[in-house]
Amino acid sequence: MAEHPSVLLTCAGQRADIVRAFRDALERRGEGGRVIVSDLDPLSPSLFSADLVVELPAVDDPGYGAAVAEVVQREGIGAVLPLTDLDPVVLAEARPLVAAAGGTVFLPAPDVAAACQDKWLCHEALEARGLPSPPTWPLHGTDRDALPYPMMIKPRIGFAGRWIHRCDDREELEFFLARTPVASVLQQALPGEEFSIDCLASLDGRAIAAIPRAMYQSKGGEQIKGETLDDPQLVDLGAAVIEGLGLVGPCTIQCFREDGRILGVTDINTRFGGGFPLPLAAGGDYPFLILCMAAGEDVAPRLGTHRTGVVMTRFLSEHILVRDGDALQAMDGSGEAVSGGI
Repeated sequence: MAEHPSVLLTCAGQRADIVRAFRDALERRGEGGRVIVSDLDPLSPSLFSADLVVELPAVDDPGYGAAVAEVVQREGIGAVLPLTDLDPVVLAEARPLVAAAGGTVFLPAPDVAAACQDKWLCHEALEARGLPSPPTWPLHGTDRDALPYPMMIKPRIGFAGRWIHRCDDREELEFFLARTPVASVLQQALPGEEFSIDCLASLDGRAIAAIPRAMYQSKGGEQIKGETLDDPQLVDLGAAVIEGLGLVGPCTIQCFREDGRILGVTDINTRFGGGFPLPLAAGGDYPFLILCMAAGEDVAPRLGTHRTGVVMTRFLSEHILVRDGDALQAMDGSGEAVSGGI
């Protein structure tokens, strides 16, 4: 790890919380290293919390994977992780290039990463492994009168809760389908309560940790209020999904449960969840464990050891910046520019 102590967080967006957590983890390891981020938006908040910002092409650029590998080699990066759903599949495909440059991509195999992003493929993958998935139908060839309403229209590849609609009958279904511009699936709306499980998997697909949380309130697909739970059933579900699908690195699993029965896994994100500060505060320590794995160290499972009853309630924060020519610099409390910036 001494030669590759840094971490690269791609498409970092607003995830300054994750950037800061990795900085703390690097300080604890005491081997140097920096938190390096990329994002196409020059005003992404995460850029102003990082040690270094690097330029990468757009995710759909054919040279994206090679560009990531070049940054890994140039900057001595040991771990590469995506922070949004934009590039997990591309990064998973670039794993050999990144490995040759000395880094480790914390993602599962490309086909697994793709299946977790695509609602139809995810449904098929879960059912094939005997894991619970909500009844799901393709748009074409489905008798819409025979569906068990209420139904959900969900984009096959979703982002931030967009284009999801609940439909109580055929009339509503047709109304929303006519206004849905993306490829979608039909999924039975599940009763009961929704939960998230923030997980960490080893590089060979073993379950290291699974921290369930109640989802008290979310906005735009991001949790703003929640609480960690003492819930062995959800811990076991997280471990079963990790090891059944072969997940790697941080991942978030969402499910519904009613009367003690898991009704279905509705989402699997192959990245840190939107409620990241909550499992971190509950002792998850995932950034530190990821750095350990990137250094070739064995990390023992710690399922069910998190602190329960940890509650999160979030609020807005900000970076205040001042423009200095073409650069942006952070301002201190007195309104003066401080060193650094992009």
